[in-house]
Amino acid sequence: MTAVVQVDDRFLVARQRDSGLWSLVGGSIEPGEEPEAALLREVREELGVPVAVRGIVGAYGGAALETSYPNGDRVGYVTIAYRCEPASTDFALEPSELIETRWVTQADIAGLDRHRWIDDVLEDAVRTAP
Repeated sequence: MTAVVQVDDRFLVARQRDSGLWSLVGGSIEPGEEPEAALLREVREELGVPVAVRGIVGAYGGAALETSYPNGDRVGYVTIAYRCEPASTDFALEPSELIETRWVTQADIAGLDRHRWIDDVLEDAVRTAP
């Protein structure tokens, strides 16, 4: 699940500790968990604040969301990106997962060392903004 946290024309991106790359906040569904509940849990765990879900931006998968594991297994992921509004911007980052956060415009994203799939998500978020 992916959170598109937006305030005005700026989006929240986070630099991940494991890869050092910039991405959107989110994570996996735990057994028995509904997708939106997983999103809300992941955002609270990673940012320390609740968010309100304002709709679905889109579903994403394909080559940009493939990864390889140390044992050689290669897998692909699918994520649902939800448009979110934070209750606060006073974040308490989960240090084992995130290094830092930054507010960026869609144009700013090109200058960051990032997971490329977020480009499509942010493009869709701008295009479908209420």
